[in-house]
Amino acid sequence: MKGPENQHDERALIEAAQQDPSRFAELYEIHFERVYAYVARRVGERSAAEELTSHVFQQALANLGKFKWRGAPFAAWLFRIAANAIADRAQRLRREAAGESSHKPLESAVGSTPNAGVDIDLEQIETVARVYRVVDELPWDQRHVIRLRFAEEKTIREIAQQLSRSEGAIKQLQFRALQTLRARLSEQNV
Repeated sequence: MKGPENQHDERALIEAAQQDPSRFAELYEIHFERVYAYVARRVGERSAAEELTSHVFQQALANLGKFKWRGAPFAAWLFRIAANAIADRAQRLRREAAGESSHKPLESAVGSTPNAGVDIDLEQIETVARVYRVVDELPWDQRHVIRLRFAEEKTIREIAQQLSRSEGAIKQLQFRALQTLRARLSEQNV
């Protein structure tokens, strides 16, 4: 979904959501892809990214009344919430890893460095969000293969078994999907 046209539109959406929390859904729709892309890039696990993204929006809704408009994009506030959630998760995983084994390297237990999520690269996040949007425009079977292959990191054989198709059919679906993605992304200069 396309974002607000200007700061005035975004501010109006925020103020409406502060008055009526059911209006928060509009802000969620506008910012979900970018927040998910930001989180997914830093945690590397789909289930953790989904859980953290959900947490970010729960926190945003719970604290929306405290949000003060200062001219910065609403997304910056969401990214700050996300960075804090990622840091909290990393700290919790480090504590758990330290309790399990003092021999295990912390980075491998956490999945990222302790400062992961602190630097916000809005351009990178926007690029990843555009890729997600283009993948969502693919035909169902191609989209499903791409998600299984790259998001869930399944092998061609595993996907073929799951979808009850031959490995050749899965390779062909993947090839066509990647061709379409390349073409559409090059049109958008991603």
